Formats: sequence, C-alpha cells, structure tokens
Amino acid sequence: MIYQKDPTHLAIDPYIVLGVPRSATEAEIKKAYRAKAKALHPDQHKDDPKKADEFKRVSAAYEILGDKEKKAKFDRGEIDGDGNPTGFAGGAHPGAHPGGGGFRWQSTSGQSPFEGAQGDPFEDILSGMFGGGRSRRGGPGPQKGRDVRYRVQVDFEDAVLGARRRMTMADGRALDVNIPAGIDTGQTLRLKSQGQQSPYGGPPGDALLEIEVRPSKVWERDGKDLRMKLPIGLKEAVLGGSVEVKTPSGHVTLKVPAGSNTGAQLRLKGKGVKTSPPGDLYVRLEIVLDNPKDEGLRKWAEKS
Repeated sequence: MIYQKDPTHLAIDPYIVLGVPRSATEAEIKKAYRAKAKALHPDQHKDDPKKADEFKRVSAAYEILGDKEKKAKFDRGEIDGDGNPTGFAGGAHPGAHPGGGGFRWQSTSGQSPFEGAQGDPFEDILSGMFGGGRSRRGGPGPQKGRDVRYRVQVDFEDAVLGARRRMTMADGRALDVNIPAGIDTGQTLRLKSQGQQSPYGGPPGDALLEIEVRPSKVWERDGKDLRMKLPIGLKEAVLGGSVEVKTPSGHVTLKVPAGSNTGAQLRLKGKGVKTSPPGDLYVRLEIVLDNPKDEGLRKWAEKS
C-alpha cells in the first residue's frame, strides 16, 4: 500500500488514501476528498490524534491529485505522495499502473474547486487545519481567508473608457476600484486580500467582483468597436455637411458626404473601446425629415 522513498521515510499513495482508482475522474477524486475531509475534520473529532493524522493524510493526498501538474508527475513516477522528487523521472514509481491524467478549475479567475461563493459548506469543513497545513492554493502555510463575491453594475461609459470608482465592501470599508477599459458583462475582477480575514493567521481572502455592464441607449458594443445610429436631415444627406456626434468621451464633429443615404456607415477612428489599440465608432446614418408636412417638400415630391 506504500512505497519506500528512502530508508527513513515512507510516502503515501494518494490514490489509496482517497480510496479511488487511478482511472478516477476529476469529479470522482473531488467527491472522495470532500467525503473523507468532512468525516475526518478535527472539529468533529476533538482530542483524537489518530483522526487528525488521517485528516492530514487526506489533505496531502488531494494536494497531489487535485493539482493537474502534480498528479501528472506522480503518475509518471517523478514525485512521491509527499510531492518530493523520487528519482524515477521518466518511468513509473513502484506500485504505479499505466495511464493517468490530470485536471483542475482555472476558471475565469483561477480559483481552486473550493474557493468562491459565500456559504460554500466545504469551506467551513476545510477551514481548520490546526492553524496551518494545506492552503486552498495548494501550498503549505496557514489557511487563507474566504473569498467574498460581489455583483457589481458598471456604467457603459466606464466599461468603454475605464474608470476609478469607489465601492463599499461588505464590512463597510470604502475601496477605490480601477475598472479597466474593455471589461464586459460576465468577467470578474479580483481584488487581492480584500476578502475575509483568516481566523488561523493566514492571508486574507480576495474580493471577486462579477461585472454587469449597464446597456446604453446610444451605443452598442461589438468587441472593441462601438456602433450607433445617427439621424440626419434630408438637406445634410443631399448636400453634405457637418453634424455633431455623441461619443463616450464627448461630442465630436462628423462630416457627412453629399449624396449620403440611410444605411450609409461612417467611421470615427479611435472612438470605440479604449483598449490598446483603441476600437472605432461606426455611425449608421438614418435620414429623418425635419418637417414631413413642409409644403415645399410636398410640391417637390409631386413634381418628381
């Protein structure tokens, strides 16, 4: 069940500790770890050193199998169950079976499977670690504080241009937040160390801002470009002229070529999303009669 690393140390086999086969999927490994961690947690077995040691072994096993790179190295025999080099690089360690694979959430914000939404029961279960041990980032040290999620609405112009806005956190603190130009609905901003404090002396968690960009009545976003409709009079369409156009950064003057028609599209370079390089603003012309009941216009139409 175990294999010898050196004459003084026996390294565990994480598959055996978690009770899963080497063909186990990511979900099966995670499920097995959660079940064992819940059953062995020190809060449920106070003054039971045996259970405490088992809990540590389970946590150490998941540190290997819950990390894509470490799992692959273990399956190839390059590291042992403690994560230390074995001297078997390129071949299988004693007791290994052929095959293997790896996995893990590098979702939009790169969290581990247990980080994220407030109220996750497994964050409570895994929050002890005797004031130290395995952190949710996969390394040694005191347990990190819990991440806190916020849903934040951002004005369309702020998402296009970028901005710095003040936000009130859950604990009442006011924090100035940089909104990067080009952010869009569904993306997440991570504010390092702005989450909950760790009760075990570890670093604080992060604040995760889930962004929702308010729609605009003037512009539509198309990647880093913007699109809008611009009503113009018949005179400007026929003879050409200059019209004022509203952009997210202010009003500019647009030259309308003579003989323009509804549907014609003009480009304002660099007036889109302020990325690097910036996007453009595309203006679709729509001819609107200043006074549809104008007598001169009616007589002109009758002669045509």
